[in-house]
Amino acid sequence: MRIQVDEESCVGAGRCAWAAPEVFDQDEDGFVVLLDPGPPTELADRVYEAVTMCPARAIALDESAGQDGTDGADGPRSQSSGSQA
Repeated sequence: MRIQVDEESCVGAGRCAWAAPEVFDQDEDGFVVLLDPGPPTELADRVYEAVTMCPARAIALDESAGQDGTDGADGPRSQSSGSQA
């Protein structure tokens, strides 16, 4: 799993940091900070929740990438590819 964030799209809602604090944080202005672009699979449910909760769709997830950060063949998938909560 590999995560990418678009800091310019972030609106500072903080839902990602709430859902997966091991992976996301917020800077002093409230915008997303990616702490771990390749989190362990144990955090997958929290990461999926963060992706679906992002109101700005600023988080892209590549599920085919390994923990080592290698890119998968399918490329990143943003929340727009899945269902929204």
